[in-house]
Amino acid sequence: MSQCPYQELCGGCSFRHLAQEQYQELKIQKVKNILQGLKEQNYTFLPPIFIDDSQRRRASLAFSFKKGSLTLGFNKEQSSELIDIASCCLLSKSLNQILPSLKEVLLQLCMVKTPQYKKNKIIGYNNISKGDVWLTQADNGIDIVLEFEGEINLEYRMIISEFALNNDSVIRVSHRKNDMSMAETLVEKIKPYIKIADYEVYIPAGTFLQASKEAENKMIALVEKYVGDTNGKIADLFCGVGTFSYPLSRNPNNKILSVDASKALLEGFQTSVNKNMIPNIQIQTKNLFKYPLDEQELSGFEAIVFDPPRAGAEEQVKKIIQIKENAPKKIVAISCNPHSFIKDANILTDGGYKLKEVTMVDQFVYSSHTELVAYFEK
Repeated sequence: MSQCPYQELCGGCSFRHLAQEQYQELKIQKVKNILQGLKEQNYTFLPPIFIDDSQRRRASLAFSFKKGSLTLGFNKEQSSELIDIASCCLLSKSLNQILPSLKEVLLQLCMVKTPQYKKNKIIGYNNISKGDVWLTQADNGIDIVLEFEGEINLEYRMIISEFALNNDSVIRVSHRKNDMSMAETLVEKIKPYIKIADYEVYIPAGTFLQASKEAENKMIALVEKYVGDTNGKIADLFCGVGTFSYPLSRNPNNKILSVDASKALLEGFQTSVNKNMIPNIQIQTKNLFKYPLDEQELSGFEAIVFDPPRAGAEEQVKKIIQIKENAPKKIVAISCNPHSFIKDANILTDGGYKLKEVTMVDQFVYSSHTELVAYFEK
């Protein structure tokens, strides 16, 4: 366990005060207690996968500017107050190395006085007072999204350009007003990519990725273990950037249907598929919460892989169990919320699927969050 000077204040690592063995035993027991809610208890709980410190490749930090001073870091536990951090035990070496320069450029941006006009007259000045920063460690450099209200004027652009040019590890900087708006690319030296199954996968600004490369590879290995020998149609639902589609497409006998709701994300996915000339991935934009694939659309699929947000895939799994003819023989459920997993798993077992194995993947180190990978057979 790495010693963290902020562990008594920061709300990010609730269990860092525990010895590593004690923490891991506690985490396993908490997950097993939740899994008591499964109707199907005759399954194998495989050895948990624990990810080490310094493996986080993405992070969201908040910043605030008050009385000429800038604070950059994470919230206190159960508080809106920010803890100013110099480095974080969770983050990769590269992300920690950029934090001092990042703090400096944020201070410069916050000190800019932006004139406010009324009837073509200046009536006062505003400045950036708070916001968020989204960091992603791509395989070829650091991707940064600055998030704060307001327009990006020429002075902001000059400050950000100088920051990017003076930091070799920074390959793209974008801005958005909030996490629901599109990011505008301000500086892009080279397009950020991650490697999945030996393919270079280009990622949109601020896109969701598994928190660590190691955890992603472990989960891919589990998915390949369960459905890698399948020959036929496989659905990858809530597919994201294609984390599981790419490795499954390496079998030329497979036809992958990759479905997600984000048009912008899937446009990047399609660009990577085209660039890598992958003929057996078909991408479809669909909100699976509101409009899940029905029994006609999923009939004839050999396997389904789904990796939904924390809310789970309840509406979609209800449709899966309605398939009467040519139902999928294998289902792999990846979950970032054991509680919603219970609901989805019980629907599947009620619908004729048998839960065979569950693996706990602990990539959110010393927190209460846990990933699960589960395998079902018809």
